[in-house]
Parts: sequence; structure tokens; C-alpha cells
Amino acid sequence: MATDQAEWREYFGFPEPYENQGEAIEAAIEVGREHGYLAMEGPCGTGKTMAALTAGATLVREGDSENVVVVTPVKQQRAQFVEDLRTLNEGLDDPMQGVALLGKRDLCPYGREDVFPDDVGVHDRCEDLREHTAGLVESEGTSDEAPVATADVGGETDEIWWDPQRASDLVKHARPGGAGQQQLGVETLETAGAASPYPRSQQSAPESMVEGDSAPLYCPFEADWYARNKGSPVGFDAGDRGVVTAEEYLPASVERGTCPHRAMSVLLESADVVVGNYNHLFDPASRPLLAPILDKDTFLIVDEAHRLEGRVRDLLSDRVGRTTLKRARNDLHTLLSRARQSSEHRQQVRDELASHDVPLRAVEKARDFYDDLLAWLDEYVAASLDEEFGREWRAGVPGEKLPDHDLELPLRDPERVDQDALTAWAEKEGYTGELWRSLSAIGGAVERAIEELGMTRTPVCPAVGALMGRWWECDHATYLREIELEHSPKDERNVSEPWEAQYTAGLVLFECMPGETLREIFDGLGGGVLMSATLEPLDVFTEVSGLEALRERRPVVERTYDLPFPEANRASWLVDTTPFTARNRGDPGENRNQETWNRTRDEYAHVLRTLARSPGNVLLAMPNYREAEWAGAYLDSVVEKPVLVDESSSNEATEELKGRFFAGEGKVLVTSTRGTLTEGVDYDGDKLHCCGVVGVPLVNIGSPRVRAVQRAYADAFGEENAFEYALTVPAVRRARQTLGRVIRGTDEVGIRVLVGRRYVPGARHSVYPYLSPGEQSEFVRMTPEFLPGKIEAFWADRSGPE
Repeated sequence: MATDQAEWREYFGFPEPYENQGEAIEAAIEVGREHGYLAMEGPCGTGKTMAALTAGATLVREGDSENVVVVTPVKQQRAQFVEDLRTLNEGLDDPMQGVALLGKRDLCPYGREDVFPDDVGVHDRCEDLREHTAGLVESEGTSDEAPVATADVGGETDEIWWDPQRASDLVKHARPGGAGQQQLGVETLETAGAASPYPRSQQSAPESMVEGDSAPLYCPFEADWYARNKGSPVGFDAGDRGVVTAEEYLPASVERGTCPHRAMSVLLESADVVVGNYNHLFDPASRPLLAPILDKDTFLIVDEAHRLEGRVRDLLSDRVGRTTLKRARNDLHTLLSRARQSSEHRQQVRDELASHDVPLRAVEKARDFYDDLLAWLDEYVAASLDEEFGREWRAGVPGEKLPDHDLELPLRDPERVDQDALTAWAEKEGYTGELWRSLSAIGGAVERAIEELGMTRTPVCPAVGALMGRWWECDHATYLREIELEHSPKDERNVSEPWEAQYTAGLVLFECMPGETLREIFDGLGGGVLMSATLEPLDVFTEVSGLEALRERRPVVERTYDLPFPEANRASWLVDTTPFTARNRGDPGENRNQETWNRTRDEYAHVLRTLARSPGNVLLAMPNYREAEWAGAYLDSVVEKPVLVDESSSNEATEELKGRFFAGEGKVLVTSTRGTLTEGVDYDGDKLHCCGVVGVPLVNIGSPRVRAVQRAYADAFGEENAFEYALTVPAVRRARQTLGRVIRGTDEVGIRVLVGRRYVPGARHSVYPYLSPGEQSEFVRMTPEFLPGKIEAFWADRSGPE
């Protein structure tokens, strides 16, 4: 039974809800009280963000939930959640305390200002400094017999193993004028418009706190956090209307000398609402930050949920490059070389390793494994390229005859569940599971030994060893193992293998079935809402997202809402043309001359020209960038408007192109439906008047990863559903996302067109059933010859762009 409307109205941020907003709020509250999940499709104008926040606020304040966690992969949407939460708080005497999360790389003062060495990543360097700092602040008085002090940390009592005074001494040592900085005129570290109390250079520990000759580097920002008993100098009152973002806690923490990431972590543990990205919840490496606040009392909001499957698949997949494998091998070799220098050094190394229960012989065996693995990798890549392209690629300039794009080399048949070639090779060579599983522990012991012996090196062997362990342990049905060759041309004089002049190789452990991990995560929380403008068909979404597997224990509810804006303001057409498949249209590179076009390409050229001549700004989305290039070149010669062609490029170039499209009179923008301009971009107001999607934007169905996903889905959901779930439904969602760019408000007027027979009901391989019910009732079929007249008539009846 839906909750009384007056209950949630207290927390609703606006005078009146939109048409479907109230019903969505009540559905979310009802399912949340039963610790279930709501899968909701709501187009632009539904008010999904405020609806979800209102439901979450009601559940928290009425005692049904402890907190709300919001995750979205789109930066613009994270900002929208923050703004809507602030709007909601305006009407509350006791505002919901909120914090927006940011990654460590964007918060570390040293990392932001490029203080760290170029060959060290921000995350790894931060972790090293944190570990060094923790060792320095550890209380000298702690013992099994001594009483343990406690402190209030994040609202909970925590045992104090650190000494706040030692931490304070480290802070004083780092400050100019302190024990470590007697000189005048020291350049202080500044970032985010704030000046810190510390020098720009990294700090070494004072001699009084170090045993031996080596003084480790430490982080004074981290030390200050310990000096505050893991507290934050920044509270929720620093934010606008009770919601704190990095714009507030980053400069405020820097000015007070505290680690901004630690300050953020303190805030999130006492927040009512936490806003982050997918990584914070679904990435195993990032999830520990949120772990303390995630439990059966957490209400979850997943935005842009149509991206969930693909994004989480990427987060759960692992890659280790050939260069990193070499570094791991060299980590072990460096320590072994130290042991060979003298009997004294050998004993030192043995003792350090023994403290971690790792014998020296195990390090030697692991070094040999990495050595042999690298040799196998080089041989396998060369042999695979020979098989695919013939040995001719070796002649002349190394690699110049190879393709100028990334390549996948699957290590098993993607359509069969078999052991991969690397694992089979390892077993044959005597490298058994016992070794693979031990590589992480060996790497950790080597890292500690290198540190304790004062050797100047930042090892990668622990992380590489952990990945190798997963490589061995993960099954072959839901994971594909392959070698990825990233196209990255290099000077031929600086490579050891000819193919390295074109590619950078890496081992990839590719996750095919993210739904299993998603189910485990959702099952550990207290219910929530998964929402998007394009989730239909919802039965498919609940299957692949893991929700369906929860239905026996928890309610799983589906809701779909139609576009709420006046139907009279838009035209929605299905243009019945020959399917725009690769087989039908031919290669765009071979069809640049109109005289050589086949019948299909000629048919689409006429449709594109008609759409491009529609008044105002026109967005045309092709199946890929190559087709976009072909369409742009043709249109540039047949329409009077400026024609802009998007391509795979940097964010800066894309933003510049988007700015040109929005500025001035009407233009045509041609892009790929799978590009960055077709979703997550707000073409509101007068920015877009017509949008045409050409063909069904399927990914490359010949890709080994795609074939492996299809195989895994066949096992999980049935052979008859595999192609639909893995390929067709995601492609149609991309097309629908693109169409959603054109009508963004009540007064906006525009045309939406799906071009190609596969969108027509009843056609062979029709994707019409994957449109939402509202779209199925609204889109009208027509043949191409009627399109010019329909466009002219639509704009004649309305005040549109000139």
C-alpha cells in the first residue's frame, strides 16, 4: 500500500510534483520499506532525481533507513543530485546532511600540483605515504597489558593505536619555521585556491622518530588527521544548505593542513546522503571507502542504470600490461641481486622474507615464472600476428603493415568454455596453482623487504601477484582471458620486439557476467531505486542486473513513465528503409564517390539530406564514426548549413565542437550513436530541433569479448535470449538515449526519427518491441518519399527555428 502523500510532501523540494513524480515517490518508499528494489524508466521531465531523494529522505527521517547512497556515472548528474538535495533542504528545519565524493587523485594536494615523481601514480604514492605516516605515529606505549584509549571516530568508538602527540610533532616538523623548516622564504604548497601550512616539497621524518639511517617520507596532511584523532576540520555547515562538496572541503582541508580525502571520509560516515560515482560502490578497489556505511539499512539510488551492466563489467575486469609484468619481475630480481652481493646481505634478505613466511627460494621461483611468462607472451603475440596477417608484417619498418587500431587475441575460443592458453602453458611448465596463488603473498613480502632494507624502489609485484591469483582462480565460463594489443606507435629503435613499434601488450581478465556481483552488492543493502530514461525492456534489465535473482526474497517492482511533455510539440517517425547493416551498405571507405554507391547507401543519402535540411540544429547519429565521416562528407556538398563531423577525440575537442554547434544559426552535427555526444549532454532550449538515428548501433559482434558475453548469457538466460540481452537491447537503449536529446522541456519543439526497417513493427529482426510502450504508441511508420513533406508540414504548423 502506498504511503500517505502528506508524509513525503514534508521532504519534497518543490510546491507541486510533476505528473508522474508523486506516484514514483510513493512506489520507491513502499518498496524501500520492504527492503526491495524499484526499477524505474522515466524520461526527461519525470523528475527522477528529486523523486528518489524525496523517497530516501522520507525513509531516513521516518526511521526505515539509516542513510542514502547515490551513485551515478555522469558528472553532470552528480551535480544535479547535489543541487536537488540542497533544494530539498531549503524546506527542512533540520537539513539532510550530504556529502559529494571525489577520487583520491583529484583531492591529494601533492598529486594535484604534480609534486610526485612522474613515474609514480598518485594513488600508489598516497598509499605509500599513508603507510609510512601510520608507522611513525604508532603509539610507543601500546601493549597487550596496557589499557587502550578510545576516540569518537565517525560517530563510533575506535581504539586509538596511534599517538596524537607524535602525529602533532610530525605536523610541526613539516611547517615552515618548525623543527624541520628553520629557513625563511619556503614556498608553501597551494592548490584549489588555498594555501597549505606546509612546503611544496615532500617531507622526511625527523631523526628523533626514526631508527636507523633512513628517514622515510611521510605526509603531514595525513599526520594532521591522526593529530585530530581521525577527525575533520570541516563540517556540514561549510556546505551550501547542509551539502558539502569538494568545492568546500578541499580548500578548507588544505588551509587547515588536513588530508582532504580523509576529511571527506569522516564526513561520509556521518552523512544522511552520500553522492558518488559507480566506482565508489562497484569497483573492488574503491569500495572500501564506502564499506563502513553500507549495510541492510542503506537505501541505494542508482542513476543512469542503463549503463550499469557495461560500466560494472569494465570495473570488474583486470588488465596488467607487459611493462608492469616486467617491473614485477624486476622487483623480485632487485631483491635477489641484493641477496647475492654477500653472505651478510643474503641473510638480511632471508630474515626479512622469513618474517612474512616467504622463503628465498619462493622469490626465485616467482622471478623465473615472470621471466618465462614474458617470453611466452612475446612469442604468442608474434605467432598470432603471423597467423592473422602473414609474416609479411615483419618486413620493412617494424609493424607498419599492421592495423592502426587495438587488437584482441583471445586465449580460448570465446564461444566455448575451455582452459585458456596461458594457464595451459603454465601447467605444462610446472607452474601450478600453488605458485599462482602465492604470488600475491610473495609480492607483499618482497615489497616489505625492499622497504625495510632501504632500497630505492616502488614495487608493483604485490598488485601483479594479486591479479595473477585471480587469473588462476576465476572460472572460464564467466571470464574471458585474452591478450590486448593497444595501438600506441613507438620509435622502432626503442622496442625489443617488432610488433611493439605498433602496440602495447597486456593480459586481460574480462568479466562477462557482472550481474552476479551486482546481485551480491544489492543483496547486502536495504533496497533502493535503479533508474534511467531508457531501461525498457524492464524484464531484461532485471535479469542482467541481478535483481531478478533477488525476487524470491525481496520485492522487485517495475515502473515505466511516458514522456510528460505535450505530444503536439513533437513528431516521432519510423522511416522504413532497407536495413542499414554492414552487408547491405558496404564499406564507407569504398563508397565516397556517389557514382559507386549501392542502392542502400543511395537510399540513406536521400534520407540524411532531407533530415539535414530540417530547420534549426540537426543531430544525425550514425552506427559508428566511419559512417559519420561518410555522411558528413556527403552532406557538406548538398546542404547549405554548416556541417560538423564528430570523431573519437579528446574531451577538449568534443567540448569545442559542441560549442560551435550551439553557437549561431542552424547547423548539422554528425556523430556516432555510440559516441559521447548522444547521451549525458543536455541539448535544452533552442540547441536542438531534429534528431535522426540511422540504423541499430550494435557493437562489433565479431569481437572476442562480445562473443564471450553472448556465450555466458546463453548459459545464464538461455540460447534464445543471448543475442537479445547482450547486444540488441543495449544497442536500442543507445538509440533511445540519442532521441532523448531533442525534447528537454515543456515548451520545446522538435522531430525524432528512427531510420531503418529494423525499427518497424513486424519487420525481420525488428527491434520495435524494445521501444517503451509510450514510444510504440507514438512513433509512426512512413516511407522515405513522404519525409520531406512531413517535415515541412510539421514546422509550418509551429513556430520553430528559422
